[in-house]
Amino acid sequence: MSDTNFFKGIWQGRIESPDFLPPLPGEPSDEDFRCFAASLPTLCWMARGDGYIVWYNQRWYDYTGTTPQEMEGWGWEKVHDPAVLNDVKVRWQRSINEAEPFEMVFPLRGADGVFRPFLTRISPVTDPSGKVVRWFGVNTEIGAQMRAETQRDESRAEYKVLTNAMPQMVWSTRPDGYHDFYNDKWYEFTGVPQGSTDGEAWKGLFHPDDQERAWTAWRHSLATGDPYEIEYRLRDRHGAYRWVLGRASPVYDNDGSIRRWIGTCTDIHEAKQVSEHNEVLSRELAHRIKNIFAIIAGLIGLSARNEPSARAFARQLSQRIVSLGRAHDFARPHSDRSRPGVGDITLHGLLESLLEPYQNPEGTRIRATGDDVAVDDRGATPLALLIHELATNASKYGALSHPDGFVELRLSFANEHLKIEWREVGGPPVEAQPESTGFGSQLVKMSVEQQLFGSIAHHWKHDGLIVEVTLPEGSLVRTITA
Repeated sequence: MSDTNFFKGIWQGRIESPDFLPPLPGEPSDEDFRCFAASLPTLCWMARGDGYIVWYNQRWYDYTGTTPQEMEGWGWEKVHDPAVLNDVKVRWQRSINEAEPFEMVFPLRGADGVFRPFLTRISPVTDPSGKVVRWFGVNTEIGAQMRAETQRDESRAEYKVLTNAMPQMVWSTRPDGYHDFYNDKWYEFTGVPQGSTDGEAWKGLFHPDDQERAWTAWRHSLATGDPYEIEYRLRDRHGAYRWVLGRASPVYDNDGSIRRWIGTCTDIHEAKQVSEHNEVLSRELAHRIKNIFAIIAGLIGLSARNEPSARAFARQLSQRIVSLGRAHDFARPHSDRSRPGVGDITLHGLLESLLEPYQNPEGTRIRATGDDVAVDDRGATPLALLIHELATNASKYGALSHPDGFVELRLSFANEHLKIEWREVGGPPVEAQPESTGFGSQLVKMSVEQQLFGSIAHHWKHDGLIVEVTLPEGSLVRTITA
């Protein structure tokens, strides 16, 4: 029986004896099988039961640059690396003796003299009695895969070194949020065994009161791709809960799909305690200042009881003192908890509340006209600082310091920006621009530029100061009303 016919018989799965059954109608011809074997995109060969190689495909000869005469039998040893040849021979002989499949990675020399790694697999073919009658082997070049694996292993090693050098807990997840990596800082902080918080097991380390909130935020980020940021309490190795800042950002593939999430946990416990302590002090100070306003208003009222002619003046003065207290509540620095609930208040309403102490009974000393816009909680405080400073300076040095002086406050919205123009009229002549600015002016500039992301310009006109403030819509405006 020829090797080609034997190969054909193996392919058809009908080797039962040295003689084949007659060809079936329409089955592949011998030439088809020769073409198939020669065209396989890998090196392949066939050996007798004792391991003596009797056939190679053309790709073997093309790669090794050898001839059939050189390779027959045990000639394959010539293209093996001498450093590993003995190990290959020992393992190949063991497979022959035990009639077991063979698998090994070793280098083969190419026609150019270069050794390249190949994955070699050899399978036995037995007759009905169980005797091995042929061996079929394939050699697949895997240099690119091995280089890719080496680069991947090196990248992983560099990533591990980098993350362990960071002064934060670092973690990463698969696209679906499955946690599969934590750096050493995580295990040092939590004291849990390596790998014990993979998957969703990390939730057990969160304070019970924070678990649902953190899990909801994380699910939102996974669903939308939005960055993850939240403060929560995490149990440390001693069993105490400490405040940490958790952040995570997605890493995208070239096609725009999320490949991984990279996250950090930063211990902010001490900073959180200091912030809470300062918050208590700030609220207490604000409360005492408001009480001082109330006491002053009360003293004015008590003093006016014995002076009937001064009662109307005292009532107006008391109202202004109370208004200053309201303005102070907007103008003082706030945290998220202490910030006044502005709600749906509009800019005109906020200005009316802030400027009431400087207004006359007729409401003509400060005239606000133009577009009205909604103001959110974040924009109210820096805006209050701005208006309060402008009004205070006007009452000391500008138009509001003169009986006939007044302020025109013009508001306009266009091109996604709000423009506020503060124009003083009828006050003392302005001789020149001040040579220096005080703390109040610096505070105004900081409020406009750093908190509201806008710009402010002063125009020192002879007949009165003009201040122009431009603010982007997103810093202050929610909706526009005609």
